Amino acid sequence: MKKMLTAVLLAANVAMVGAQDTSAVASPIPIDRIVAVVGKEAVLWSQVLEAMNRRANGQPLPTDSAQFLLQAQQVLTQLVNEELLVQKALEEKIEVSEPDIAVTVDKQLNRIRAQYQTEEEFREDLSKSGFGTPEEYRKWFSDQQRRSALQERYIAKLRQEQKLPPAPVTDADIVKYFEENRAQMPRRPSTVSFRQVILTVQPSAAARRATLAKADSLIAELKAGGDFEKIAKRESMDPNSKDIGGDLGWLRRGNLVPEFERMMVVLPPGRVSPPVETTYGIHIIRVDRVQLAEFKVRQILLRPSIDSSDIARARGQADSVAMLWRSGVAFDTLAAKYHDPGEDKNIPTAFPRAQLPPPYVMAFTDKVVNDITDPFTIDDKARDVPKFVIAQLTAVGEEREAT
Repeated sequence: MKKMLTAVLLAANVAMVGAQDTSAVASPIPIDRIVAVVGKEAVLWSQVLEAMNRRANGQPLPTDSAQFLLQAQQVLTQLVNEELLVQKALEEKIEVSEPDIAVTVDKQLNRIRAQYQTEEEFREDLSKSGFGTPEEYRKWFSDQQRRSALQERYIAKLRQEQKLPPAPVTDADIVKYFEENRAQMPRRPSTVSFRQVILTVQPSAAARRATLAKADSLIAELKAGGDFEKIAKRESMDPNSKDIGGDLGWLRRGNLVPEFERMMVVLPPGRVSPPVETTYGIHIIRVDRVQLAEFKVRQILLRPSIDSSDIARARGQADSVAMLWRSGVAFDTLAAKYHDPGEDKNIPTAFPRAQLPPPYVMAFTDKVVNDITDPFTIDDKARDVPKFVIAQLTAVGEEREAT
């Protein structure tokens, strides 16, 4: 019943500003930045990620960095083209009917609201999607409808003026082209689907206590008048935001680790949070501004030290998880207790085997459906230590001819 809301909400002079750090793929705290400029309008990295998630329709995004960035580039190109169309429509003085937009938005909102038994459930799902109130969603959806209408009317105008001639392609044309070029068509690659438990290396209790004490001392320094940006540049261990004074940009609810998000939404602007502990370390948070469903946030991130004994302990735990899984303990039980929440548990869609990261390729060699791998390692790039993976193949697709 509630999937409709999730689907909807998730539902030239162009200058590329810079390439993106692939750590944003798995980061629980998105770092916003400008990735393109169209006229005087900026396209933000957060807009690219939002569009990618919307088009994925609940499926996981590519875990391979090259594939992820290729998809991001494709989405960025479409966002740029859409913005160009909107700007050209405005230049041509194209107008859209605000009453028609209002009717469309009201129908959509009423249709979604009808899926819920209570107003409380409706507002709860809105909040999970990053909107504090139905009014915020109405404003966002109205803007999307307005932009879509401008693009459609501008394209219609070009067609009417014969500046955009139609080029219809029939099913028969497609079949004919395929048959004529079958020999040149690449074969469909071998694919796998799998589920996994990924364990992070946890610090010792002593290291955790020392880091909490360090956080308390920095909070005391801030409360005594210390400059948050300067202290973040000096002390923060987040490589993405350290050099810019801990600035995380504008964040929405729904894409953050729960502990961080809970503190962010209740913290008054300008107030420094107490230490917030997540799987990524210990955060000191400050909300600078709140605008509709977005929060302008800074952080100081501290990470407890990790040593070889911590890595050895994690390796032993991974061996135990593999043994328990093979002995019949349910995957959901193990994932709930051991899995890193920042990583995907299930890769249910057929993923090309050749595009898997090398550790997965090696681990899946000679494995068949339902086999459980021995623990293997992947990089925890944020902390420069390994993570331990135990995976189970759930489906295998053999290489075959294109159809």
